[in-house]
Amino acid sequence: MNQEAHWNNIGSGYDGEIFDVFKSDKNQKLPVYFKKHANALHHAIDFGCGMGKAFPYLAPAFSKVLAIDISTELLSIAKLTPYKNIVYKRADLTSHNLVFPPTDFIFCCNVLLLPEAGKNVAMIKNIYKALRVNGTSLIVVPSLESVMFSSWRLIDWYKKEGVRPEEIPPSELSYYKAGARGLLGGIVHIDKVPTKHYSEPELQVLFQEAKLTITAIEKLEYHWQTEFDSPPNWMKEPYPWDWLIECRKVK
Repeated sequence: MNQEAHWNNIGSGYDGEIFDVFKSDKNQKLPVYFKKHANALHHAIDFGCGMGKAFPYLAPAFSKVLAIDISTELLSIAKLTPYKNIVYKRADLTSHNLVFPPTDFIFCCNVLLLPEAGKNVAMIKNIYKALRVNGTSLIVVPSLESVMFSSWRLIDWYKKEGVRPEEIPPSELSYYKAGARGLLGGIVHIDKVPTKHYSEPELQVLFQEAKLTITAIEKLEYHWQTEFDSPPNWMKEPYPWDWLIECRKVK
């Protein structure tokens, strides 16, 4: 898939089509982490900034923010925000030839989603490249365990209504289109787009290989309304989640 064309086509419809992590963050963990790492003398990068949903958190917390995205259309929308300490750059974050200014903090929210594993690894390596020694990155990625759990919850819901698993309409589980190898690789179709999801052990391995030290992995939980149109009242915790990874470049 041509990523630049894909995000340019979404353009002004981004706000309605793309899941809003900030609004859906059930326990408001992201603001806590931004506050933890805020420093008026430090520089930050919004790594895949989209239309700038992270700007209200990043711009007041750091002296300068570099906002990078592959989409010229989304960058044009992002530039409409009122913050004066943001510099914008169009770039393919999977490129091996990118040059970054030394950076103290990087935020990367649901950008490492590509079905081609090597491209996601390239982006993780670019995060490492951009960080100063002792710099920190906060990264959000979809959870493979969560999508499997949500599917189990759906089957349980049908069971409570007297519907056997084999009677569930195939459309309800249509996001498992990638076959056995694709699923084992974490590929789940979201709105018909093949999207990479991660297990926690996989994240441990990938970040270790990229020489980034994980200092925290947490569940960024969402309400069940983010998964189902009208979830039943009995469907409570555990809730669906993304993985929130805090990591450092130690050398």
